[in-house]
Amino acid sequence: MPKVTLFKQDGTTSEEVELNEAVFGIEPNESVIFDAVIMQRASLRQGTHAVKNRSAVRGGGRKPWRQKGTGRARQGSTRSPQWVGGGVVFGPTPRSYSYKLPRKVRRLALQSILSQKVAEGNLVLVDSLTFDAPKTKEFKSVLSNLSLDAKVLLILEGDNNNAYYAARNLPNVKVIDDHNVNVLDLVNYDKVLITKAALSTVEEALA
Repeated sequence: MPKVTLFKQDGTTSEEVELNEAVFGIEPNESVIFDAVIMQRASLRQGTHAVKNRSAVRGGGRKPWRQKGTGRARQGSTRSPQWVGGGVVFGPTPRSYSYKLPRKVRRLALQSILSQKVAEGNLVLVDSLTFDAPKTKEFKSVLSNLSLDAKVLLILEGDNNNAYYAARNLPNVKVIDDHNVNVLDLVNYDKVLITKAALSTVEEALA
């Protein structure tokens, strides 16, 4: 049964917490993690690339010369692809690159990366993050108390607005709520800082 130390926001420890083995204690499947990252990155592509084909370019309405008798190759339009200023053949058109993996595969990818974070000691569990006001300076002191100086992914319960606004301006911190945990963010950030309430939500969703 995997365990992590439960910290308070002042950096002191209170107890060890047992994690759900089905979510945080499996053998990581790196192939599935890779597939999930590729899927998310593909979904982020805008796909707004476009070129003009011969029907979209301006001009070319008149036949440039008569069909026969000139000694030159027959031409129907100055906007055919072989002409300078002509349309592009088989060029890119706007499209969506997004696709979906099966639900069980997506769940396995999340379980795998979370288990990897726990095994490497990169998941930090904090009892709660409570601020009287959304002060970035106060959140920086919490990071200092917890010795977090790397890129940090902060996972909060959905209604913790003060902590969200206190952390979101820091360049090395990304804040997401417990319903938006995803593989790409977990891979991109070195440390995961999660509150006890958010941990319960994640375990409930992935168990």
